[in-house]
Amino acid sequence: MSPEQQLETLAAGAERLVSPEELLHKLRSKRPLRVKLGFDPSSPDLHLGHLVVLDKVRAFQDLGHKAVIIIGDYTARIGDPTGRSKTRPPLDPDQVNANAKTYTDQVFKVLLPEQTEIRRNGEWFDRFSYADVLRLNAEMTVARLLERDDFRKRYSEGAPITLTEFQYPLMQGHDSVVVHADIELGGSDQLFNNLVGRDLQRAAGQEPQIVMVLPILPGLDGVQKMSKSLGNYVGLAEDASQIFGKTMSISDELMTQWFRILLRRESDPSQHPMETKKSLARTLVARFHGEAAAADAQGAWERQFSQRKAPDEMPELSLGQGKKLWELLRDSGLAASGAEARRLIQQGAVALDGHRLTEENQIIRTAGTLKCGKRKFLRLTP
Repeated sequence: MSPEQQLETLAAGAERLVSPEELLHKLRSKRPLRVKLGFDPSSPDLHLGHLVVLDKVRAFQDLGHKAVIIIGDYTARIGDPTGRSKTRPPLDPDQVNANAKTYTDQVFKVLLPEQTEIRRNGEWFDRFSYADVLRLNAEMTVARLLERDDFRKRYSEGAPITLTEFQYPLMQGHDSVVVHADIELGGSDQLFNNLVGRDLQRAAGQEPQIVMVLPILPGLDGVQKMSKSLGNYVGLAEDASQIFGKTMSISDELMTQWFRILLRRESDPSQHPMETKKSLARTLVARFHGEAAAADAQGAWERQFSQRKAPDEMPELSLGQGKKLWELLRDSGLAASGAEARRLIQQGAVALDGHRLTEENQIIRTAGTLKCGKRKFLRLTP
């Protein structure tokens, strides 16, 4: 492709590009560009929201450019304040490191390993002295930081903003200086942080990075963005049945947005919404598990929900002398706690072989299929 054709391909679907002219200039250099994308390992899972940006990084790779993936093992200890109405609690370093170890395999579900450089920003921030921190802070003013929507809103409302949170965009921008990023990608909520990288690169005598931000994917609730901390996500590493089932749980309105953002095309208005949603779910499963797994996941979902049948495979538990219903739910993992078990029973979400169970202290001695909620099953044996 010519540089002009590359620009047209790469800019497709972007919500904002700062700036097309600068990107074209870099593409005309005919050298592999360093395309930066960062993740904070605040949980073990990457999700479909990350896929939107990862696909764009892959588009750069397909044109011969290099991905530079920053695992924010150091910045995760602060927590990205983007979109937050209050200070995030700091993350435990051991948990951050455990989560970070899972990210490489997940990233390579999308990216080409031979054209990817993986870095942890602890490499440089672990060596920072207090003098280094002061020098970094000298590159930014409080007025500039308060231009950020969430900081400005919190300040006007009198909500606390810690100086630690002010460090986050500076640290993310410093990452760009260290790795000599030519372009940084992110969701549209990362625009401010990415632009700070341009400021810090200029101060360091580097050519400022291009900033490209992509649309935010709404989560399963259809209200807030897909987020690990909110739990409204579909993980890239989840099994086929989980991806299919979670996708089938979204609203028809949200399905239309997912088609547009994830698949970069419109859904077929002439098709029944249920069939359209199955097509979306099957496409997503096939991407990570193959067509055969997608067909199996669809078949299992249809047996379970369309035909009201239990799945062929499910965990088993021996009843022995019998158990109280709420204890059975808790001990089998169908409920996370005794309180949740009681709540599910009270809501009428528990049934044995199709018969609803409403007495939490009922002793269960009969073998059969126990259903909890919409998607959890347990085979009870004597």
